[in-house]
Parts: sequence; structure tokens; C-alpha cells
Amino acid sequence: MRALSVAGWLGHEWSLGRRRLHDRHRVVAIALIGLSGGLVATFLIARGELAGSDARAYWAAVRIWLDGGDPYHPPAPFLPFVYAPWTLALFVPWALLPWTVAWFLLRGMSILLLIWTAHWAYERRPLATAILLAILAAPIAATFDTGNITLILAMLVWAAQFTGPRVGGLLWAVATSLKWFPAALIVFLPPRTRLWGIAALAVTGILLVSTWPQTLIHLDLALYYPRPPRLDLLLLAWAAVPWLWRKEAFWQLDRGRIAALMSDWRLRLADGWRSFRHSDAPATEARRVVEARLRAFFGVG
Repeated sequence: MRALSVAGWLGHEWSLGRRRLHDRHRVVAIALIGLSGGLVATFLIARGELAGSDARAYWAAVRIWLDGGDPYHPPAPFLPFVYAPWTLALFVPWALLPWTVAWFLLRGMSILLLIWTAHWAYERRPLATAILLAILAAPIAATFDTGNITLILAMLVWAAQFTGPRVGGLLWAVATSLKWFPAALIVFLPPRTRLWGIAALAVTGILLVSTWPQTLIHLDLALYYPRPPRLDLLLLAWAAVPWLWRKEAFWQLDRGRIAALMSDWRLRLADGWRSFRHSDAPATEARRVVEARLRAFFGVG
């Protein structure tokens, strides 16, 4: 009986695969993903033991800190820790592992998370997913090579779109605290998640102030430490995929619909300006409009 069920499943998958091969978009998508993945793998193999500079900096910083040293001015050959002082505690469980285990775990987790999320995206938009992965191939290779946490932060914002408001807000706040750029990704979160994210970010601000001398060093390094062009930051675009891939209206846009949307926005802007100009109390009207927009953005009221 089990053999028959397995045979039936294999037959179904075979027929499904044959049908998909007649879909030109899927064929192009498979080719793009295969080519991009091959190039990334080739680069990582060529780098070999030279990889992991950023990950080694995180790992060494925690150990130096636990030994009473200064993680912002480590001995050679380690790079300095450039994140907020309180975030060192986030790396402790991972950094207590031996380096070879820690590096394998970080890189392996990054690869698995990318594959998992790429599968989710591919099931919904095959060609768009393949094109985006091809565009991000260089940042992906650079991140897998250095062990930078940018992809992990993008995954935190990705996960924030599928969890409850409190957990999602916390995930976004942690990502933003480690690197400032994920702050812009708040627009892709559900309204109530944005509100909880701002609240959690306020708590991290208190942590920054409580470690002010180290925070000043962190800010100096974050702003002025010489680094190569930050290709890895492009990976933050991956965090927008869940929001964008589920917007059916966006994928149905054509030239006529875009023109209609632009016309509608212009009419709304003109109506708002007209109401503001003819209001007896312009400041009150402006405050009312801003308050209404903020309430809608954060899902309040």
C-alpha cells in the first residue's frame, strides 16, 4: 500500500514537472537561479579559508569583552566590533562555540534561511524571484564570504511580517539597532507591528544611553571606520519580498492603471491642499491630517 502511495506521488511530481517545463517563465527562472547559484558557489570555493573576516570579528569581540578587554580596539588580525555596546550580549551564545563550529553554524544558517525564503518567493513569483536573486548574487556571495549579518537582519524583518505585532516589532527593532538601515523597512510591516517596533527601539535607545562612553566609540567607528563599498546592504531589499510578492494589485499594473493611480493621487493632494487653504484654522487642519496619517500608519484608533 505504501509502495503504491509513493509511486502515485512520484507520478504526480513527474507530470507536474513536465507541465512546468512548458512554462517559459519557469524555465528562464530555473536557468537564472542555477547560473546565479553556480557563480556564488564558485566564488566561495575559490575563497576557501580566507573567508569569514566579519564573522571572526563578532566572535573575537565577544571573547575579548568577556575577558575584560576592549572589543572596539581588538588586537590584529581582528576587525573592530562596530555595533552598539549592548548588542555584544546577543552574540554571546554563538561566540562561546569554537571558531570552526561557530563559522559553520553562521554560514550554514544563512544559506538555509536564504533557500527557505527563496522557495517561498519562488512558489508565488518564479521569474521575479529568479531576477531578484540574480541581481543580488554579488551581495549574497560577499555576505556568505565575510559572514556579515546583513542577510540575518533582512531575515529578521522578513519574519516580522509573519509574526504577531509584539514579536515582529521586537525583531525589527533588533535589526535596526544592529544596523541603522533596516529602519527604512518599517514601511513593509503591519501597522501595529510598526507601533511595537518603535516602542522596542525606544528601549534600545535607553540601553545606548546607559553605555554612553562605549556608544560614542561605536558611533565613531560606524561612521568613520574605512571599509570597502557595502554591497551587502543591498540584501536588505530581500526583506521587502513578502510584502511585495503578496500585493496582487502591484503585479497587475499596466500603463493605464499607473496613469489612473497618479491622477487619483494628484486629485487627493489637490483636495487636501484646498481644504487646508480654506480652513479657518490651517494649523489645526494640518495637525488633524498629520495625526490621522500617523494613526493609520501605526494602526491606532
